[in-house]
Amino acid sequence: MPHKIGFVVVSSSGHEDGFSAKELMVHAPTVNGWRSPRLCQYPQEIVLQLVERCRIRKLQLLAHQYMISSKIEFFISESLPEYFAPYQSERFHRLGYVPLSDNEKTGFKARELKSVYMDAVGQYLKLIFHKNYVNKYNLYSQVALVAINIIGDPADYGNDSNKHPSREKLIDHYLGSKSDDPALDGTYLGKSDSISPLDDLAFDMYQDPEVAQIIRRLDEKKHEAVHHERYDHAKKLKQAIADLQKVLLKGCSCLKPRGTPVIHQGLLTRKPPDLPVEPVVYDDSLQHTKATNSPSYENTELQSSQGELWKAESLLEEKPAEPNSPEPVFLRQSTPPTLSHPTTSREVEFLPYDERPLPAIHKHSEETIRYLEPEKTEGDISNSPRSGITGEPEPLSEKALREARPAIEVFGEALVSGAYSKSWSYREDALLAVYKKLMEMAVSTPKEDLKNMLRAAIFLVRRAIKDIVSSVFQASLKLLKMLITQYVPKHKLGKLETSHCVEKTLPGLLSRTGDSSSRLRIMAAKFIQEMALWSEVKPLQIVPVHLVQPLKPNSPTHLAMSRVELVECLLKEMGTENSGFTISNAMKFATGALEHRVYEVRDVALRIIFDMYRKHKAAILEYLPPDDASIRKTVLYKTLFDGFTKIDGKLSDAEMRAQKKAATEEAERQKKAEIKVLQGQLAALKEIQAEVQAGKVGVSPQPAVSEIPDDHSSVANYLDNLCIFCGERNESFTEEGLDLHYWKRCPMLTRCEHCKQVVEIASLTEHLLTECDKKDSFGKCQRCSEAFPKDELPKHIKSKTCNAAKPENVANHCPLCHDNFSPGEEAWKSHLMGTDGCAMNLRRLSTINKTIPMQPGKTSL
Repeated sequence: MPHKIGFVVVSSSGHEDGFSAKELMVHAPTVNGWRSPRLCQYPQEIVLQLVERCRIRKLQLLAHQYMISSKIEFFISESLPEYFAPYQSERFHRLGYVPLSDNEKTGFKARELKSVYMDAVGQYLKLIFHKNYVNKYNLYSQVALVAINIIGDPADYGNDSNKHPSREKLIDHYLGSKSDDPALDGTYLGKSDSISPLDDLAFDMYQDPEVAQIIRRLDEKKHEAVHHERYDHAKKLKQAIADLQKVLLKGCSCLKPRGTPVIHQGLLTRKPPDLPVEPVVYDDSLQHTKATNSPSYENTELQSSQGELWKAESLLEEKPAEPNSPEPVFLRQSTPPTLSHPTTSREVEFLPYDERPLPAIHKHSEETIRYLEPEKTEGDISNSPRSGITGEPEPLSEKALREARPAIEVFGEALVSGAYSKSWSYREDALLAVYKKLMEMAVSTPKEDLKNMLRAAIFLVRRAIKDIVSSVFQASLKLLKMLITQYVPKHKLGKLETSHCVEKTLPGLLSRTGDSSSRLRIMAAKFIQEMALWSEVKPLQIVPVHLVQPLKPNSPTHLAMSRVELVECLLKEMGTENSGFTISNAMKFATGALEHRVYEVRDVALRIIFDMYRKHKAAILEYLPPDDASIRKTVLYKTLFDGFTKIDGKLSDAEMRAQKKAATEEAERQKKAEIKVLQGQLAALKEIQAEVQAGKVGVSPQPAVSEIPDDHSSVANYLDNLCIFCGERNESFTEEGLDLHYWKRCPMLTRCEHCKQVVEIASLTEHLLTECDKKDSFGKCQRCSEAFPKDELPKHIKSKTCNAAKPENVANHCPLCHDNFSPGEEAWKSHLMGTDGCAMNLRRLSTINKTIPMQPGKTSL
């Protein structure tokens, strides 16, 4: 199922102060978003790196109300080979572009929410912003992007899941879910590629963070109940989600960002159930009503350079336009156009209910107008309270009063009310107030009071660590660091209080390392890494012990990745001596991580084990299965043991096989070259013999010692009835007679008992290793250079009783009797045929009289 994909900003061509592109990494009602530099050159660009290689299904862009780019181009890439040149166009594949509305029809009071549907695979996404639309409010010709949302699947996501309904969908079907049920979040049967509204940009941008968190938690509880087959409980949770959404549909979420005007945004709803799903006809005249009277909807298309058309939808959300205008700005909402009586028509394709932009709720005519406060200037902001909110936080509930009683006794109900407030700015202010109060505590304060304040502060920190708003989470980390590194040492409260601080907050911090927001995830992991190395925390060894707790194979990807990366980093920093890490707990954690379902987690686990092997060698092998052929069939363990071999400076099995193959190929090449030369010589002799027999040349014998006679007749007669290997001449050596001689009696030849081929005894070893049909079952002894069956070779090598062979230019080595003797071709004849020659050659002639000297033209292979 497609879901929200996290990303980080790799680079941007520039930004105005306070409006960095990194703001796009957070989705919340109060984010500033990105703005280009003032009076910048165009085009401007931003490069995003996704958390993993993904198939992008949908992009959502929330544009500014008057800093609007005329069009935005999209490019995608698999990688960035040159790190310091991340936005070179040639490394990206162009997907196309979408145009944006100039917003004149709305009087620059609306933000356009553009949804772009696509199907593109990669890990790096580049957005190019073209020149801005000119209007009276955009004084410095800037473009801006308030938010971007990426929805997709991991790139290796299989298509097989679409063929059959999943177990979870069948359970949802059993629970009575319907295709238009708002609690289902697009999980009904037949909708495996639908997108959950919880991943929609509007859910985070125009929803109170506390409410959004409640809905997400209920959804998680529902899926957990389904997983444990508690179907009745799951059905109740499903109904609770539906009821909560129905209640919210009747209200209006009023969000007031600090330093900006109040935004009255109608809660977003799904497609009314009575509208058909097939294409319908819209009244074109109704589509062009004044934008000040109704939200503006568009169906546009992503224009591709390849001629492809991808659907893009936009929703104009009403937004105040003029930053310095003293006049109130209006938000008007009205019912959608009637479909029953069209005048001029155009065809618009309806999307499934959970894929469409979510229109604002309709109000009665008397509720149509909402007054918005004028946007404050920079001067106004500097003179306003830091939080941008006046008044007091809402009172604590009875439950909160009971829960926070110890903190209230220390800091007072007013401050704790801020920490529990639904407004994030009050929560942040409360933490900063605690920070200031504790920093000002005198050393003379009684120890008991100091400890009570510390524990009350840790109580508030634990709560704030779970906060989804980035600034509140950062404030909690700032306060926690001060408590551990300054407050406890300053007042000499001891290791017990430091341990209390770490043990109470570390589990929450670890859970945040699995956050869906990459910014918060990275922030939490970095803080844990730093905290583990603080001089006050490191001797306690608490952090390593928590980190190496067993990792479940199906644990969430982000959480598992953060854990293994933290263990890898801290192991390098702290080692295994008096650090909390030991060989045992580190290896048990790493081997458990090898079983995780995500490749990237297993890859980091391999790196951890390799680092441990470099330092501890054989000590870690007892935590791993034995290195044998059956284990090496598993790719993961083959990679692991090959890595050990490489660390030891040895060749892996694959490298040894490649080396042996290269040597065999070279030997084969040399042999073929020798055979080619021999064949040439034999062809020349046969040609001479044929000429003599044809009577083309007269006979004039001129005998010479150790030379072939010059006349061709003598040469032909000389070669007739002669074995060119042993030199024996016999009248019976016709063509058939010679074959019989080679097969049974020639003392220079032998039959291979494995393939029955006749070969020279001198080259028997080479034949067994490179030519024989059974060559794969033989190996070579490096001591005596002879070939032995592989199952006998280890025993042979271990015995060390063989007669060591000498270099070829020093001595020949007989594969029959295993003796070394003089080098050269003639020495082979003497050894294999002589009276004192090879005792193991059963074909050896009984007398030497039959042997004649070799003459030029006679060849011994």
